[in-house]
Amino acid sequence: MHLSPAEVGGRLRFADVRLVIGTRPEAIKLAPVAHALRDCGLPPTLVLTGQHSSLDPAEFGLEHYPAVRLGCAGEEDPNRHVQAVTAAMLPSLRPAPDLIVVQGDTSSALGAALAASLVGVAVAHVEAGLRTHDPRLPWPEEEYRTSIDAGADLLFAPTETAVANLRAEGVGGEIHMTGNTGIDALKATQLWLTPQTLVAERALRILVTCHRRESWGEGLKSIAAALIAIARDGKARIELVLHPNAHVAAMMRQSLDSIRGISLIAPCTQIELIRRMREVDLMLSDSGGIQEEATALGTPLLVLREKTERPEAIASGNAMLVGTSTDRIVAAVRRLLENPYERLAMARPAFPFGDGHAAPRIAAVIERFLAVNSARLMSRNEAKNAG
Repeated sequence: MHLSPAEVGGRLRFADVRLVIGTRPEAIKLAPVAHALRDCGLPPTLVLTGQHSSLDPAEFGLEHYPAVRLGCAGEEDPNRHVQAVTAAMLPSLRPAPDLIVVQGDTSSALGAALAASLVGVAVAHVEAGLRTHDPRLPWPEEEYRTSIDAGADLLFAPTETAVANLRAEGVGGEIHMTGNTGIDALKATQLWLTPQTLVAERALRILVTCHRRESWGEGLKSIAAALIAIARDGKARIELVLHPNAHVAAMMRQSLDSIRGISLIAPCTQIELIRRMREVDLMLSDSGGIQEEATALGTPLLVLREKTERPEAIASGNAMLVGTSTDRIVAAVRRLLENPYERLAMARPAFPFGDGHAAPRIAAVIERFLAVNSARLMSRNEAKNAG
């Protein structure tokens, strides 16, 4: 039986809050939200879309939450995957939950938000307001997150820039600046790692990740060519963490396997990735989450993209945009390897993305929202369930 929220003694009971998780980044960034909701008496249900079929909730400490599995595996065609998630979500929204929480800009997030809007379920968007203001970069994520924000009831913006973007667009939902839950997750992960030890002398190390859809094809080939040129310089060891996406992994293996000075690393857990990030001298990545994590860790980062929706990492001095041009990447890496003072200037930890307490702020807003809207939500749900 579905029990709608009821406010008793200032606390909500029996609220049905669902967190939509399709990809590893969503699991990383929504795990702190799940725990914060549980701690304030609103334990959520997970909706696992299957977008990343290898995703294991236990890796992110989510194994004890009830879960609904949709089984919409893969996203070779993102728009088709949005349709699949939307269609699969609709039956699970009977009876209607009180709130759907989505994160970021994935096809799982957009599909769930569309399904919720079709049946009148409130939507909360974690990491709202990120923009490059270019629908092609990144594609299709820029259009996805803009669409989610346009219809969300609660918008949790990580930074002042994100808040400004939302206000400029005139969105109708409540805007709250909370910080990014990725920093919450990073701080929790660091508690499991042993303290770093100083090594007097060792070879310089570069860690690389790449997977962006707009880089598939020529972009990835150009990145691979840059890594080969850097490896041949012999001034640093390169470790490339292969992406779980089979297409991306196969392309990088084909280009870089057996190249001296380059090690290909199998897809690793989040805790292993953070450990590696802490230990290297320089990172190259097109990942949005890594822009946040590298900035907080003080790991110098070259962003393998032409534009970023996280300009705070550039403004803090921790990261530089280099795109996918072979020449630009090689020139930037050589300059930083040859100039340790410039590299070290990028190695100061900074926290433009939050203080590690975003999730409790989000949970508190959700609790207030459900309490204020409990009567309306109850009436709406009873009407829809009767229909």
